[in-house]
Amino acid sequence: MIELATPQAASKFRSEIKPTWCPGCGDFGVLNSLQTACATLNINPKDLVVVSGIGCSSNLPGFIHSYGMHTLHGRGVAVAQGVKLGNHALTVVATGGDGDGYGIGVGHFIHAVRRNINMTYIVMNNQIYGLTTGQASPTTSRSVKTKSTPGGNIENALNPLGLALMGGASFVARGFSGDANGLAEIMTKAIAHKGFSLVDVLSPCVTYNKMNTYAWFRERVYRLEEKGHDATSMEAALKASLDWDQRIALGVLYQVERPTYEEQDPATAEFGPLVTHKLGLSDSDWQAALKEFM
Repeated sequence: MIELATPQAASKFRSEIKPTWCPGCGDFGVLNSLQTACATLNINPKDLVVVSGIGCSSNLPGFIHSYGMHTLHGRGVAVAQGVKLGNHALTVVATGGDGDGYGIGVGHFIHAVRRNINMTYIVMNNQIYGLTTGQASPTTSRSVKTKSTPGGNIENALNPLGLALMGGASFVARGFSGDANGLAEIMTKAIAHKGFSLVDVLSPCVTYNKMNTYAWFRERVYRLEEKGHDATSMEAALKASLDWDQRIALGVLYQVERPTYEEQDPATAEFGPLVTHKLGLSDSDWQAALKEFM
C-alpha cells in the first residue's frame, strides 16, 4: 500500500479555474486522484506538464496547477511526446477520453506505446462521446443504443488494454473514478514508472451513458492485487484485459522495465535533450530573426 498525500498537500495542484464538468462526472475523481498522485511523488508544479486533446475530459489541463497544453483532437499524445523529448527533466502526463485517444488519436497512441517514451497517458474512458452529446465511441459495447446507433451498436468495442499490451507497453493499468484512493495509487505507480504508462480509467458519463454507471461498475470491478495477479506475466495481463461484461479487473495488469526511447535515441544520448542544445546563432543573427517575425 502506498501512503498517499493528504488533501492539504494535494491542494497545491488546484487551479484557480473550477472544473466545468457535469455534476457527478467521473472526471472529477480522475482530477483529484492525479493531484493526489503528483503530491505523493512530491512533484513541483513547475516540473509538471499536462497535455490533452479535445473532449470533456481533455479540459483537464485547465483544472490543474501545472504547465499545460490543450491541443487538437487526438493529438495530445503526439504533443506530449515532443515535450518529453524536448526536456527529459519534466514529468509529462497526457490526458483525454476514449474518443480522443482510441478513435482519432489511436495511431499516435500505439506508436507512443511501442517507443516506450517516459510519459503517462491517462484516458477517461466513459464508452461514449460526451462532448458531442452521446454518440457511440470506439469503446461502446455492441448492441448499445446511442444517438448515432439508435438501433444498437453493430461494431465490436476496442480493447485498449489488450492493444497497449500487444503494442509493447511497459506499464498497463486500469482504474475506476469511483475508487479515489485506488485510482490515486495506480496513478502514483504509473507516473513513477520509467517508460510509457497507460492508465485506462472507468469514468462514468452520468449525462449520456445510462448503461455504464457507477452502480454497473461497482457490481463488476475487482482488484487484481487481491487475486494474486503477477504483473510481470504477459499471459496473465492479457487474460485480465479480456474481463468486461461480468467482471472487470482494476489495478496494474502489466509492468516491466525496459530502456526508454530517450535513453536509446542517438541524438539525445550523445547531446542531451533538445532544451540543452545550443542554437548556433550569434546574438546579431538571433536579433535579426526575432525582428523578422515581430
